[in-house]
Amino acid sequence: MNDRIKMHTPLVEIDGDEMTRIIWAWVKEILLCPFIELKTEYFDLGLSERERTGDRVTTEAAEAIKEFGVGVKCATITPNEERVKEYGLSEMYKSPNGTIRAILDGTVFRAPILAKGIVPYIPTWEKPITIARHAYGDIYRNTECLAGAGDKAELVLTSPDGTEKRMLIHTFGESGGGNGGIVQGIHNTDASIASFARACMNYAIDTKQDLWFGAKDTISKTYERRFRDIFDEIFAAVYKEKFAEVGITYSYTLIDDAVARAIRSDGGFVWACRNYDGDVMSDMVATAFGSLAMMTSVLVSPQGYYEYEAAHGTVQRHFYKHAAGEPTSTNSVATVFAWTGALKKRAELDSLPDLAAFAEALERAVLDTIGSGVMTGDLYAISTLPDKRQAGTKEFLEAAAARL
Repeated sequence: MNDRIKMHTPLVEIDGDEMTRIIWAWVKEILLCPFIELKTEYFDLGLSERERTGDRVTTEAAEAIKEFGVGVKCATITPNEERVKEYGLSEMYKSPNGTIRAILDGTVFRAPILAKGIVPYIPTWEKPITIARHAYGDIYRNTECLAGAGDKAELVLTSPDGTEKRMLIHTFGESGGGNGGIVQGIHNTDASIASFARACMNYAIDTKQDLWFGAKDTISKTYERRFRDIFDEIFAAVYKEKFAEVGITYSYTLIDDAVARAIRSDGGFVWACRNYDGDVMSDMVATAFGSLAMMTSVLVSPQGYYEYEAAHGTVQRHFYKHAAGEPTSTNSVATVFAWTGALKKRAELDSLPDLAAFAEALERAVLDTIGSGVMTGDLYAISTLPDKRQAGTKEFLEAAAARL
């Protein structure tokens, strides 16, 4: 094994939960370690380890990405009440992705992975649609609580000199009926929104694609309007001429109109979305192009940090089947492409052409395996190839390794 490809700087490897954790280990065993002397700084973000450390490990993983520059992350569980009971957690921990993205800031770019025989559900979509998701704030770093009958919720802003500005949100038990309700507070920062705008505009120029941005400023006349204004100001001051030079456009529209326009389009553009909108629209785009497991995802920080991950969740249902000894046919493509994306960026930063070539070859091997008719169940159900065969989770990875 002395002829394996060398690495200089480690990747930050962030392990996860359930079926994707199983796939993670198999990808390393079957597709990576036989060919690369893999160097990683390992962090386990499985729920049991997050419980053991009081979720400190999540922050440590994010700080390690700052140190080493490139990370690759497995899908993780964001616990709800059911998960708290299932795993015996002491608290309902926040989203690991939300925590990491808040520390690194930046923008998440997600684009579908196209494969032979997988035809988009939208007939006009001929080119990929890239979702650029703002990765800071909003409901992912929210504060929320239950309200009882008679409670009064206010938005309070305290200036450095102690001056307070108070705005009534709602008095519970008055208008609208009922005895109580719920309250949520969210925030964002001008600096993060500006970084988001620049990242989207730079990406559009690099890929020579039109840029769309949609929000709901007709309803949210301060919060969402602030996003629109910052985008407009930065575009006019810095990017208007650059966009004209490469022949692309920037346009703002209401988010609901952007959805309608996207459905009627032929694809081939960058769609900038606020955090929640990007979360939803990336799943919609991925599924419409074929499968949620066929989508790349990378967090690009303005400081030059990169975190690659699969855009989907932990595949809970398949994990329960696997744990019961039943066969599974789980799509691993997005997980493989998270690794190849991180390896290519590591190769770029460390000037390692052999490592970059390997990552490219691995991506081709995976797509050629699908194109040859060997694929997991989700793709088998929608593939238009005349000769196709459904492969098990591990069997698919072994077929890709044989091609590699």
